[in-house]
Amino acid sequence: MAPLPLEVLQGIYLGILTGVLPALIAWTMGFIFKYFTGVSIPGFGVVVMALALAGVNGGLLALTDENIINSATGPVVLTAIIVVLMLSLYAHAKGDAMGAAFPKRLSLRALRERTLSSEVVELVGGRGQARVTVVGDVGDVEGYPPLTSEIRQEIKAGEWRFPAELSVGELETRFAERLRTEFELADVSVSIDEQANATVAAAPPLSGLSKRIPTGHRAVSVETLVPTGLARGDIVQVMTNGATVEGTVVSARSGKSSSTAPSKPAATDGGTEPASEPAPVVVGTMGGDGRITVAVPRLDVSTLLEAERPHVVVRPRGTHREFELVSLLRRAGKRFRKVTVGESSELVGRTLGETALREAHSVAVLAVRRPDGWTLAPRGDTEIATGDELFVVGAREALDTLAEVAS
Repeated sequence: MAPLPLEVLQGIYLGILTGVLPALIAWTMGFIFKYFTGVSIPGFGVVVMALALAGVNGGLLALTDENIINSATGPVVLTAIIVVLMLSLYAHAKGDAMGAAFPKRLSLRALRERTLSSEVVELVGGRGQARVTVVGDVGDVEGYPPLTSEIRQEIKAGEWRFPAELSVGELETRFAERLRTEFELADVSVSIDEQANATVAAAPPLSGLSKRIPTGHRAVSVETLVPTGLARGDIVQVMTNGATVEGTVVSARSGKSSSTAPSKPAATDGGTEPASEPAPVVVGTMGGDGRITVAVPRLDVSTLLEAERPHVVVRPRGTHREFELVSLLRRAGKRFRKVTVGESSELVGRTLGETALREAHSVAVLAVRRPDGWTLAPRGDTEIATGDELFVVGAREALDTLAEVAS
C-alpha cells in the first residue's frame, strides 16, 4: 500500500484528468443560463452533474489503463472527487459571472465604438487631433473602373486630420465622406485601426468633370498664369481684354503638367465630357504657367473662348462663420451625424412633424438628402422614405438612439 502523501498526489492527478470535461460543461451551462435567463444554476445541480460526468470519464480512463483500477484506494478516490468538485464549482462561478457581465445586445455598431490609442493623439490648439495615415496601396472597388494614379497618390500622401475624440466607427465614416466629397468618388471603403492606420479602397468618379458643373453653367479651359495654391472650388475672376468673367474653379493644372495640355481652349456642356483633355483633380496647384477649368454662366463662354491669354484673380470668400457655429455646438455637447433610414424603420412613410424627432429624441433635422437632391431645413410636412439620409444634430446618446430607430 502506497504512503498517504503519494495517494493524495495520485488523487489530485486523477481528479484533474477526470474533472476537465465537467469543469468545461459547468462553465458553459453557467454562462448560458445567466446570459439568457438571468438565473444561476444551483450549486447542488453542478455537484451532481460534475460527479456524474467524472464517473463516466473515470470509467473510460480505467478501461484504457489498469493501473487506475489498482490504485483506486479510498484516499485516492476521495481526493479525486474533491478536485473534480472544486474545478466544476470554480468554472461554474466564472461562467455565471461572465454571463452577468457580458453585454446583452452585441452589434456591429457597438464593436465600432472603440476609440483611437492615446499614442496617436496630438494636441493642437489645446484640443486633441489624430492624423490618419493611409497604409498600403489604395485599392479598387470591385465592379468599378480602376482608380487613376493621380487620385491614388493624392489619397496616399494627403494630410488627413480629425478630432481625436471620435470613435473609430465615426472616424471611418467621416474619412470616407471627406474622400468622396473632395475627389467626387463614386464609392469609398475605409477601415481604420486604433493606431489611426487606414486601409482605403475607392472607385473613380463616374461622370468626371460634368458632375461638378452647376446647372446653367459651362466649363471652359484656358491657358493662363495659375496662382500658387489654387484649388477646386475657389472663386476667380478671369480678366480678358474686353471683359471680366467670374466663375468657380473645377480643376487646375500648373507647372510641368501644363506642357501636355492642348494649346487651344476647350469648352464642354454641363452634360458632356471634354473631348480634348481629361479633368485632373488637383487639391492645390504649385503655381506658374498652366491651365484651369472654370465653370461660368453660359453667356460668358464665348468671351473666354475668344481670349488669347487671360489673367486670373482669386476672390476671397471671407470668414467661414459655419465653422464657428460647429465649434459652439460641440462645446455644448452636440454632435452632427448622418443617419440613413432603413426599409423596416418606423419612420418610413411618416412626416417629420408626425415623428416629432425633436420632442421624442431631442435631435434636430438640418437637411435631408435623396437621390434627386437636397432639402435644407425641411418642413414638418416632409415625408420620410426608405434610403433618405437625415443630417441631424444632438447629443451623442440621442444620436445613437435615433440611428437605431432609423435603421
